Parts: sequence; structure tokens; C-alpha cells
Amino acid sequence: MTTNSEDILVLAATGKTGRRLVPRLRAAGHPVRAASRSAEVRFDWSDRDTWPAALRGAATVYLVPSGDPEPTAPFVQQATEAGVRRFVLLSGRGMDRHASGLFPNVDAAERAVRDSGVEWTIIRANNFNQNFDEDLWHAPLRAGRLALPTGGVPEPFVDVQDVADVAAALLTSDGHHGRAYDISGPRAVTFEEAVATIAAAAGREIRFEELTPEAYRAELLADGVPQEAITEVGNVFDVLRARHLADPADGVRQILGRDPIRFEDYAARTAATGAWS
Repeated sequence: MTTNSEDILVLAATGKTGRRLVPRLRAAGHPVRAASRSAEVRFDWSDRDTWPAALRGAATVYLVPSGDPEPTAPFVQQATEAGVRRFVLLSGRGMDRHASGLFPNVDAAERAVRDSGVEWTIIRANNFNQNFDEDLWHAPLRAGRLALPTGGVPEPFVDVQDVADVAAALLTSDGHHGRAYDISGPRAVTFEEAVATIAAAAGREIRFEELTPEAYRAELLADGVPQEAITEVGNVFDVLRARHLADPADGVRQILGRDPIRFEDYAARTAATGAWS
């Protein structure tokens, strides 16, 4: 793969946002280095020997935090020393309001880019629509029951395509240095409403069940989920129940000049692929 001094390095290029961002950038004519453990450019947070080759020729980095807070600051320092002049960081909505230490890997990433001495922008996104078909909640929905400790608090889920489009704009245009953008979908819906929308689109019965945090932890333990992962996802729902994610944000419109994708349109499009059948 050829490199030049204006390459955009996309970390987690095979992940939910990265695999949409890479073709979006390339279609617009930008040189992209797609990096992950299994992408065309090998990058592994736990293997620092992979960092120099990934950074070679990169001027801009799309940074998805490591699960471990420790390597982020050294990577950012190495990146700036290698010539990176801009970071766009994917973070989470409410990261500026949660209790200190609740999400140490994201805290470390935000701190690292702010202290980098070069341009940085932070994307603080709501939970993704695609968590319902590509991640956490897919298998329970296919099984016909999604049970979570939401407290009935609604959330304006954001579509990953909107995240990728926002990231592309921030990576390739000026005027966003030093800013953090909250991005969400256009309307807040409860998980019960979201599941009903998915069930209607899929043409089958799927039910939502509200759990207490204690019951949710017990179900995850029974399913063999590691304690560390249970704590992390429990923290996510603590933030949700505190209503830090509840109000729609205008970041998509600010950056792209259009409305974000509706949850109903996501559900109809995804159901047509058979994701929940």
C-alpha cells in the first residue's frame, strides 16, 4: 500500500463505524490507511511494533479508543511525533458528565487528544442503532426477548452511517478544532418502543422486558459474561438512567446540514435484510 504525507489513518477500520467511514472517504478521493488487527494495515493496541507502520505517512487519525486506557497517550504522542496534525476521536454521549473513572479508557482517550498539541475534535455519540443488529442486543432480539435495566428512560439512538458521515466531515474539513459534538438520532424512543418498532418491521413477535440492575447482572452472569464486561455495560445503563443520553442533540445537523437518520427507517431497512428473522 502506498503512503503519502496526507493519508488519513482510520483505526478500527473493520468495526461498525470504520467499515462505513473508509469507503466514504475513498469515494471522495481521500487517501486512507484502513487499520485494525485484520485490515489491510495491521494495527494492534497491545502490539506497539504495529504502530509505526500504521502511522507512516498519516496526517490525520480517526481514533476509536482502546479498551485499555494505558496505551492511548503513548500512541497519541508517537502519532504527533510521526507527523499527525489532527485527531478525530469517537467518544460517548455524556462522557463530560459521568462520574470520574466510570469509563477510564474513554477518559484517557479524550485527555490524550486534548493534550496532544495538535488539532482535535471529539464525537460524542449516543448508543448506535446498529447495536440492535450487529452487537449487544442482536442475539436476544432474534431469540424474541430483550431484557434491560433502562428505567424507562428514552434515548435518541444514532445511526452508524451518520457517525461515519460526521467523522468524514471532521477529518477532511477545517473549523472544528477544540470542539466536542454530541450526535444523536432525531427523536428519543424508549427501548420498549424501539423493540416494538423492530418487531413490526420484522413481522414477528419480539418483546421487551424491563429489569432491575440486579436482575440484569444476574442474567449476564448466568450467560457466562465476564464480570469486567458486566461492570462496563452496567455503567452504560447507569448513565442512561441518569438521563445523560435522553435529549436529542443537533450535532448531525450542525456538521452535515441535514437531519439524522430516523430509527424507523433504520429498522425497516435492516429488517429487509433478515437480521431479526
